[in-house]
Amino acid sequence: MTSSTIFSGVSPIPLAAAAPGGNSPLTLRDMLFFLRMRWLWVLATTFAFLAMAGTYVLTAEPTFVASTQLVIVPQVSGSEAQRAFAEDAFIEGQLEIARSSDVVGGTVRALGLDTDPDFVDQTPSLQDRAKNWLMGISSEPDTESQEAAGTGPREAQPHAEDERIQDRAIATLLNMIGIRRVGSSTIIEISAAASTPQRAVAIADMLARQYIQKNIAMKANASRQYSEWLERFVSEQQRGLAEAASALASFTSNPRDQFKLAELQSATDARRSLYENTLNQLTEARQRITYPVSDATIVSRATLPLSKARPRSTLIIAFAAAVGLGVGLALAMIRHVGDRRIIRPHQIAEASGLPFVTLLATSRKTHLPARFLPAGTGSSSTAAYPVIPGMAELSATVVGLRRKRRVVIGIVAVDPGSGASTIACELAVLSSISGAHTLLIDAAAQKSSLSKSIAPHSSTGLVDVLDNGELIQTAALPLTSTLKFLPLGKVEAVTPAIRLSSRRTQLSFADLKKEFDAIFIDISAFSASPDANAIAPELDGVLVVTSHGRTSIDDTLRVIDTLRNVGAEILGAVINHAPERMHS
Repeated sequence: MTSSTIFSGVSPIPLAAAAPGGNSPLTLRDMLFFLRMRWLWVLATTFAFLAMAGTYVLTAEPTFVASTQLVIVPQVSGSEAQRAFAEDAFIEGQLEIARSSDVVGGTVRALGLDTDPDFVDQTPSLQDRAKNWLMGISSEPDTESQEAAGTGPREAQPHAEDERIQDRAIATLLNMIGIRRVGSSTIIEISAAASTPQRAVAIADMLARQYIQKNIAMKANASRQYSEWLERFVSEQQRGLAEAASALASFTSNPRDQFKLAELQSATDARRSLYENTLNQLTEARQRITYPVSDATIVSRATLPLSKARPRSTLIIAFAAAVGLGVGLALAMIRHVGDRRIIRPHQIAEASGLPFVTLLATSRKTHLPARFLPAGTGSSSTAAYPVIPGMAELSATVVGLRRKRRVVIGIVAVDPGSGASTIACELAVLSSISGAHTLLIDAAAQKSSLSKSIAPHSSTGLVDVLDNGELIQTAALPLTSTLKFLPLGKVEAVTPAIRLSSRRTQLSFADLKKEFDAIFIDISAFSASPDANAIAPELDGVLVVTSHGRTSIDDTLRVIDTLRNVGAEILGAVINHAPERMHS
């Protein structure tokens, strides 16, 4: 009689029916299980991203931004459409003037930024050198061209170095400023970023002043050129007027044609009027040279920023948390999907069709002899059991599978260290506590822990009983009134499990069943010894023990299939060392 119930922890959990097509639908329970198993991956990845973001925020140099606003007065005329087009073109031109190297260079020189080590590095960085190398530009001064031009390398190098530093300072400042038009208005905004609020304000205001000076200088230069042209034109007009006045005077002294006289008089008046107008324009041009007026006026000077503009700590931390959470979930899902280790009971049950799979919590390491009291002391050790959560249910299920007859059950682990010896001992103890006469046999020739812990000084054991069946009375040590333990003994060439499978020994399970209701045999791990293949067909059933999060599902299925191929009956599987949260 078999059971179709799967036990997890201290309460049975029925398996969900497989969906048609072989794929189980994703449920909320699966997602919660995934989070319980992989939360450390998500947390660690998120913490790593937050740590990187926090390190950047703490170590990055803060940047402060200050802005100055100017109003532009375009000098345009024409129709409304023409004025609008000309006004946009004029303001775009003023924006380019504000970005010009003259304005930026004047700001660098006025504030001494080219000599500030915090502003510009005096030595080329590795990135600059790599960029120059890729572009084919040498970072060293061209001494040969300097010598060919007649200047010595020692004389020309300081000047070239100063120019290079100033050009780098201008390029750096261009990356730190922003000049834009505010909407569709005639106001432009000059923004400057710096490591301190005071420097940001100084750069923004100085840029505005340098732009105004550039605008004034351009207008003064234009007026000067216009004035020079007017001076030449006035000279020409003055000579023409003198010639016209001389011709009129000559003709007036001897008038012969009244029409000619009127013509000369009119030409003289026209030249005089043109001369006077040109002279007035020259006077105005000279006034604009001596007192030029800018097209731009500062309407709002830069003020000290109250907080840093970059790095944006809150945004960076939030972004790092979101990215870390997403990456952590992705890594956890990849790990979860590709993980072939046993972490859930249904992994074995669905793949192998076992009657039951039991999930046991991590066992407490207790010295085995302290659990047992010598027979006849009148004491009982029932208060010490069970020490493993879920063991009572496992024992009841195992006994229930063969409750109509006496049984011999072997316990074999897939890999060493899975706790098969402890489980065999606990099952034997619980069976004896229930009143059944129980025998615990240590047949694990590889790393036998039961014999060393329970009967380290025993002189006879299973090996001796195989040669002389009568020694069972003295070799089987009474641990309680209903429980006896048969230690391993001294193993020589052939292990006891293989000798039992040969049936050519003085010990038979049929004889043992006449005296004991339940017999539990601790067998060497499958991966460490072939004992399980040899003895399993002689047993009434085998329990396969795996280790939670360590044993591979592929190895477990291979063990189950191998034991079935040799004729063993697999009663079920045990997932040992499961964390306590698996029982919730």
